[in-house]
Amino acid sequence: MSEVGESIIRGLEEALAYTRGEPVPVRVHHVKVPASVDVKAIRNVLGLTQAEFASRFGFSLGTLRNWERGHRQPEGAARAFLTVIAREPDAVMKALSGNAAA
Repeated sequence: MSEVGESIIRGLEEALAYTRGEPVPVRVHHVKVPASVDVKAIRNVLGLTQAEFASRFGFSLGTLRNWERGHRQPEGAARAFLTVIAREPDAVMKALSGNAAA
């Protein structure tokens, strides 16, 4: 078997051992996604209209309005993305512009 194949098998075996609670030499990364985000506050800090914010970051305008009016709350991945937008808006805009270095 190739080195790549052996590496994949070792990785899968370590993952299974980790899920069984066995000690394995792996790095675990925990992320903290906030339970809620203030979408309107994020948008206002950036000085964008609802339409601009939705367009710039790939949200539908209706979804953005529902979040801001409190009719709906952003779910996990959206909350994580909104948190990144709030903390690093320039990096997000650069990444989404298609001009980011590969």
